[in-house]
Amino acid sequence: MSTGTTGTRPTPDLRTTVLGLLALLLVAACLRPAITGVGPLLDGIGADTGLGSTGLGLLGAVPLLCFAGVSPWIHRPAVRFGVHRTVLVAMLVLTAGIVLRSVPGTPWLWLGTVAIGCGIGVGNVLLPAVVKRDYADRLATVTGVYSSVTTGAAGLGSGVAVPLAVATGDWRLALAAWALVSLLAAGVWAWRSRLVPTPPVPVPTAGAPAERSMWRSPLAWQVTAFMGLQSTTFYLLVTWLPSIEQALGVDRVAAGWHLSLYQVIGIGSGLAATAAMGRRRRHSALIAGNAAALAVAMGGMLVAPGAVLLWVLLAGVSSGASFVLALSLFGLRTRTVAQTARLSGMAQAVGYLLAATGPFAAGVLVDLTGSWTPALLLVAACAIAMAIVGAFAGRDRYTHGVASR
Repeated sequence: MSTGTTGTRPTPDLRTTVLGLLALLLVAACLRPAITGVGPLLDGIGADTGLGSTGLGLLGAVPLLCFAGVSPWIHRPAVRFGVHRTVLVAMLVLTAGIVLRSVPGTPWLWLGTVAIGCGIGVGNVLLPAVVKRDYADRLATVTGVYSSVTTGAAGLGSGVAVPLAVATGDWRLALAAWALVSLLAAGVWAWRSRLVPTPPVPVPTAGAPAERSMWRSPLAWQVTAFMGLQSTTFYLLVTWLPSIEQALGVDRVAAGWHLSLYQVIGIGSGLAATAAMGRRRRHSALIAGNAAALAVAMGGMLVAPGAVLLWVLLAGVSSGASFVLALSLFGLRTRTVAQTARLSGMAQAVGYLLAATGPFAAGVLVDLTGSWTPALLLVAACAIAMAIVGAFAGRDRYTHGVASR
């Protein structure tokens, strides 16, 4: 595909390089805590709002439905208004959503959750394109770093949720605290954007041949399926793991910190996955083996629940690495920034639509059966499917060409 850009990107000095990376990491830190902080507080939210397991499962699914809704369309405003301006607006929408969700009244809970989902959804799609454009020569490394920050912030959101709610006496205030972080991220992102003008996402030049649709690429669908399955398992566990553990006899505060450990340990496994990928382009064995570890963890919870912390940590190792692998595939399986943005949009639209069924389905299953066993079996089944489809997505291919070299 022939592409064109306007202007030449200036070479940044050390200050702008550091500021650019800081801005990227701050935005990355905002992409999960507003969601992961909800799971440990579901009992209080349910008591205040009257929502049962099915309703709370739907509440956990709403952000994922928003991800799916905004992902296919966000490439257009990013091209028209610029990636940096679009991400800035997303951070402001996220901040407003966090505040609205904490206003007393059930309608505000739902409205704020929708705004949170839309704001995060934009960042989910555009950050991989920013990394592809600004750090093409260190794609896997920077992806590993920013996804590890995302994972670490997600774990912190889960871990501090209950202590903050206890300290403030209100789950709403505990969740509202993350508005300060997203507002800070918006400020630093705006500062960085003013210092160094950035080119738009490349688009086809006039008269250039039309490029084959990403939706017709088998490899794009394989990447999309892997993204969706890893997101399904992650968000199901983030929403319900504290409840599952409490049913096993773990106290509320410990269950919240276990959820935090589930995510924080993913920082190390994510960086390890980055190192394992190296400069190689074939990752089938790494992806399949990592997904299989999640199935083992779910089986362990069923047959040896007394070692629940061990299984939580194993699941966290698998989930953290899978997240990095999924994000890396967007850039590794495409040739251009524009293709990366489109694959990211496609994979996250379909993937998060699939993922939205996870928390909701688990809530329905527990209402129907009174047991968490079906939910754990659902995660295990998704992990096995993830290993299979990931083996295909991990092959040395491009979405718009058979072999990478």
